Amino acid sequence: MTIAPNKLNTFLMFKLPAAYFCGVRTKYLDDLKCVVTVKHRWINQNPFNSMFWAVQGMAAELTTGALVMSKIKQSGRNISMLVANNNASFTKKATGRITFICNEGDILNKAIEKAIETGEGQTIWMNAIGTNSEGIQVSSFNFEWTLKLK
Repeated sequence: MTIAPNKLNTFLMFKLPAAYFCGVRTKYLDDLKCVVTVKHRWINQNPFNSMFWAVQGMAAELTTGALVMSKIKQSGRNISMLVANNNASFTKKATGRITFICNEGDILNKAIEKAIETGEGQTIWMNAIGTNSEGIQVSSFNFEWTLKLK
């Protein structure tokens, strides 16, 4: 599969239907950055009339995971990927359209290169920041990705 926003959205529909039905959508992906959005709706709300934290987590993980998938594909090598740890902080109610951005493709490049050179597994922390339509940060997610040459 070519790693592109429209292909990732189709992938979600078939492989991660919970994310797809909650409205998680990839909007932009290049070598250094991924942008994913999700809109607060009835299906993804919590009892406090804001977006459920797990829906934000799905969108945030996709921003980092799409970058990892893309970089692995570009390397031409068979590399496994897995989230080992994650943490999050929430600073404002998530309502309206929330945009998650991860722009850490450069650190990912270094980790994949090192995994290929050494043959040893690598771990990196990647961050995704969620902002509302006013540009105010609502959440921040960190994911520890493990990368290992198969």
